[in-house]
Amino acid sequence: MCESCGCGDPNLVPVDLQQRILSDNERTAAHNRHHFVDRGLLAINVMGSPGAGKTAILEATSRALDGGRLIGALAGDLATDNDARRLGAAGIRAESITTGSACHLDAAMVHHALHRLPWTDLDYLFIENVGNLVCPAVYDLGQAANVVVLAVTEGEDKPLKYPVMFHKADLVLISKIDLLPHLPDISVDRIVDALRRVMPDPRYFTLSARTGEGIDDWVTWLREQERMAASGAYAMAIGGGRLV
Repeated sequence: MCESCGCGDPNLVPVDLQQRILSDNERTAAHNRHHFVDRGLLAINVMGSPGAGKTAILEATSRALDGGRLIGALAGDLATDNDARRLGAAGIRAESITTGSACHLDAAMVHHALHRLPWTDLDYLFIENVGNLVCPAVYDLGQAANVVVLAVTEGEDKPLKYPVMFHKADLVLISKIDLLPHLPDISVDRIVDALRRVMPDPRYFTLSARTGEGIDDWVTWLREQERMAASGAYAMAIGGGRLV
């Protein structure tokens, strides 16, 4: 549980303090977004449970782009820089954000990490959030879009159990589909039905970072978002890239 925000528990952190924390975060997120929009940089907040496959998908993304785009990543974890080192080995310019007890990234953490990561020439910046389906959904980081990774091994009802996370998602990547032959009780159709119940405009791709299936669809979506970022369309974005 976060010592800073108390994970929304008013017995640990008073409501007025929580509101002040979120208000401060919104100001810093707006500052981050201004920099990203000014550079025409596509910033994506990648969220999901521990072990959902976030890092593996970013590694597969780098392989699929094959040097065609400059990619950077900020990898958030409570401890270790393991994910950042994996991403670096995959050809991604990566920096670790070690949060200690905080179970989510916030805009200030991202801002400080950008001082350690050369980012101004990047095409894509992936912010790999701490593995968690609760708190990361609440904190705007300045991103253009929210992407949630949901592994088929997590079961079919995760969107119903964690509706805020999926409600705020611009895209869901249903991952590890190469394991479906070993999961006879899991149905992608039922996962999609759960998404439709909680997402205002459901959009998803099924993919496998291991086999590469579905990665092309994901890359095509990224290129669409890249064109929007380059055209300044996200300059009108409010919290997670939803246009008004």
